[in-house]
Amino acid sequence: MKKYLGAFLAFLMALSLAACAGPAPAESMPEESPSPETMPAQQPQQQEGEMPMHISVTASGSTVVFELNGSQAARGLYEQLPMTVAVANFSNNEKIFYPPEELDTSDAPLAEGGAGTLAYYEPWGDVVMFYGSFDANGSLFALGEAVSGAEQVANLTGTVEIDVYE
Repeated sequence: MKKYLGAFLAFLMALSLAACAGPAPAESMPEESPSPETMPAQQPQQQEGEMPMHISVTASGSTVVFELNGSQAARGLYEQLPMTVAVANFSNNEKIFYPPEELDTSDAPLAEGGAGTLAYYEPWGDVVMFYGSFDANGSLFALGEAVSGAEQVANLTGTVEIDVYE
């Protein structure tokens, strides 16, 4: 009986180790055609005749002006203005704040780029202002780019005033 039990346990260990081995090498996996979910989203554009949306973020005498893209998420942020919120350091390349309401990312492109990018991290519901480079992330959506004062993002501290910029 002990012999069978030992063999069974050895089989279970081998099976669990095989399950943890990970996926097969790429060259042995069949090619898949890209699906709409895996293809990069197109950058939403402003509608013809529509004025670009600009916002200003001001704190401690520093102002950054962002031009928003035409996504629903960017429009959702714009519609919540003006707002006064706390800004916080996160990592060594970004400042974050939390808008009062969640943003709809259904048509927002994934964020790419570096300093000056304004993005929305959907799992946490925070808006991110990058002052350094960053890696792409499937949950990080582009809202816009700094058009003025990008070098000031790192200096934003405490409470920030965010408003429509005309």
